[in-house]
Amino acid sequence: MLTPAQVAEMLQLDVDEVVALILDGRLRGARLGSPGTWRIEADSVEDYLDDQAEDARLHALWRESNAASFPELWGRGRRGGE
Repeated sequence: MLTPAQVAEMLQLDVDEVVALILDGRLRGARLGSPGTWRIEADSVEDYLDDQAEDARLHALWRESNAASFPELWGRGRRGGE
């Protein structure tokens, strides 16, 4: 289990942003001890990074498809048995 400060350093975020990611459900964490301090599952950080990489990949594909012309997307031939 990692502290929010450790995760913040790994992800180059503020500690408050890490806590917000926990509260949003994007990182898996729990409050432990008394007073409760946040701890984040290490696997959760890996999953978050994988999700971020996939989002970036999908956005790049979207931008690429928006830049392509219809002939590039659908081919140059005519359709419908002509």
